[in-house]
Amino acid sequence: MIPKLHYISQGKTPEVHLDNIENACTHGATLVQLRLKNVSLDQVLITAKEARAITAQYRTKLIINDHYEVAKEVKADGVHLGKTDSCPTVAKAYLYSWQIIGGTANTLEDCQSLIDKDVDYIGLGPLRFTTTKKNLSPILGFNGYRLITDELKTKTPIIAIGGITLSEVTNLLETGIHGIAVSREITNDFTKIEAFQQSLGASLIEEQRHTFK
Repeated sequence: MIPKLHYISQGKTPEVHLDNIENACTHGATLVQLRLKNVSLDQVLITAKEARAITAQYRTKLIINDHYEVAKEVKADGVHLGKTDSCPTVAKAYLYSWQIIGGTANTLEDCQSLIDKDVDYIGLGPLRFTTTKKNLSPILGFNGYRLITDELKTKTPIIAIGGITLSEVTNLLETGIHGIAVSREITNDFTKIEAFQQSLGASLIEEQRHTFK
């Protein structure tokens, strides 16, 4: 099962990312994504190992952004691949069979390509402009999500991304998406995780991570 709420880590340093991940876990997050940018691969690996130790304590799913080799090394629950990252089919051949693969999409064509590559979920957006993305992608708005989900009619979970706030969850769900990814609003107030999950109708028991040996 793909959780309906994804927390995307933020922070000026790897240590702050880890603090934020632990805060998210203690407040009930069922999936967190470690998203480190502009740091060395060695630093990503070191941080990912610490993030795996934290999330394992709370039975929280851990997704590694971009680096599928790191995801396999630390036995994370999966990897999220951006549009300029490795091809999902390459990552799938490398990863353990139980690891999740997500991909970023900005258009209907992007979604169809990812579905053809058998990803486990699609991060679709942005809902609005966000400073976490350096490349400017078309702003979807609520109507954009509705048009794409209506056209796709896919069982692949669609996760809305891009500056989403708590007040917008109900309207987004009405467009046909499965869940949402949130970074800034949760980082600013981790107590909002419970409210996000209530709005999404997410079950903590159903969404707890499996333990793999």
